[in-house]
Amino acid sequence: MFIEIDNGSGFCNGVTTAIRKAEEELRASCTPLYCLGDIVHNGRECERLKALGLISVDKASLSKLHDTKLLLRAHGEPPSTYRQAEAQNIQIIDATCPVVLHIQKRIKADYDADPEHKKQIVIYGKNGHAEVIGLVGQTEGNAIVIENLEDAQKLDFTRNIQLYSQTTKSLEGFREIVSYISEHMQDGAEFNYFDTICRQVANRMPRIREFAERHDVILFVCGKKSSNGKVLYSECLNVNPRSHMIEDASEIDNTWFDGAESVGICGATSTPKWLMEQCRDAILKQ
Repeated sequence: MFIEIDNGSGFCNGVTTAIRKAEEELRASCTPLYCLGDIVHNGRECERLKALGLISVDKASLSKLHDTKLLLRAHGEPPSTYRQAEAQNIQIIDATCPVVLHIQKRIKADYDADPEHKKQIVIYGKNGHAEVIGLVGQTEGNAIVIENLEDAQKLDFTRNIQLYSQTTKSLEGFREIVSYISEHMQDGAEFNYFDTICRQVANRMPRIREFAERHDVILFVCGKKSSNGKVLYSECLNVNPRSHMIEDASEIDNTWFDGAESVGICGATSTPKWLMEQCRDAILKQ
């Protein structure tokens, strides 16, 4: 049985940089290194880094830290996190993805340029997602988050709208929302939109679709918390009903491969290559 690991799957540049920074700091320093939230939405990779000394903390626990180091993951953080760290003498190691950082700065500039806040700053993204929390934080919590077309229908089309997007949302969904808002804007109100979707992520959609079509069975290796993974897996499933989402090799069911001549192994932007290789090796041992 032929087994292929998708070369286009695995960490995006932002995640790769965040993990490299964590590893470098852990090697160079004997002081504890904390990370605000999971450094990546993959439980197995988080376990690997925990074994190296990385300590994950949540927002509630952050208030207890003083005089230490804190790594900010690729998703980014709101300004309040930086202020809190300064007040508690916490040294920040900032691994915010440059793409996310650029969007944060644009949204903040947009918000500050409108002191009376007459326009609606709208973010197409997932409520509660770490990146979205960081983006909304640039507007002192005043940005409107929309997850779908139904949410977009609730906007005030008599007021100006500035639309941005979470970097990992689908291009198709963004374009659908842009089209809907454009059609419903009222006279005198302006609509501006900024396609802030990361192309490194967006371009994986057509590639992973083609990859899934090429094989009899697909193993999509992904952490359960990954929003990006859920989107990419659904694309695999749409073109190949013999697609299966797993977290690691222990979840593989050998009956999936009955009659199959080829297996494709792929994953999300948060999936480490070593985990996909473990899944390949587990199949080969059967």
